[in-house]
Amino acid sequence: MTTITERLNSAINSIASIQKKYSIAKDTVGLLAVSKTKPIADIEQAIAQGQRCFGENYVQEGVEKIQHFDNLELNWHFIGPLQSNKSRAVAEHFDWVHTIDRLKIANRLNSQRPTHMKPLNVCIQINISDESSKSGIAPGELMSLAQQISTMPMLTLRGIMTIGGKGNDIEKITNEFSQMNQLFEHLKQEFATVDTLSMGMSNDLELAIKHGSTLVRIGSAIFGQRQTK
Repeated sequence: MTTITERLNSAINSIASIQKKYSIAKDTVGLLAVSKTKPIADIEQAIAQGQRCFGENYVQEGVEKIQHFDNLELNWHFIGPLQSNKSRAVAEHFDWVHTIDRLKIANRLNSQRPTHMKPLNVCIQINISDESSKSGIAPGELMSLAQQISTMPMLTLRGIMTIGGKGNDIEKITNEFSQMNQLFEHLKQEFATVDTLSMGMSNDLELAIKHGSTLVRIGSAIFGQRQTK
């Protein structure tokens, strides 16, 4: 049985290999270790190997982990759907939010972010596959929401996020990721703070990196199959 250490190193090597394959500059793709539902001991193993960025889907669980590791310089990303009644806890504890999909949530996070903390880094979630089961805005709504977020002093607009389409239709997923890359390039031209395209998971890692992802989200390939919440 492989260990978390071995699987994490394998993920890092895979990212480096894909970058080399497509002549993408070294170290331009970050790894977000998705630690949702995983115990503290698993995260400690990843930290011991130098991993510093972790993704959580559930607010209470994430806050508990952030508080446990409060003495370490880690980066905590909220990557799950965010309900209005839980926005304060996210604003007060996390470093990033990837799932902004409406102005109401952005306004709440901006007003609830403590002023002694750095502005909260945010990504706008795009429902690029237009699936009813997924959160996110339509591509045509991006620039309007981005403009509104850019005026909020306690938020820093860093980029966009998506979850690739289901199934094994490579052509469809390729098209979606290509669209995301175009949106990202357009956004970078308009907003100086934008530098992040959060796209790609274990099953579509290569396609995502090929099409410009700067941050990939890997969970089960590092920590094993996730436990049911």
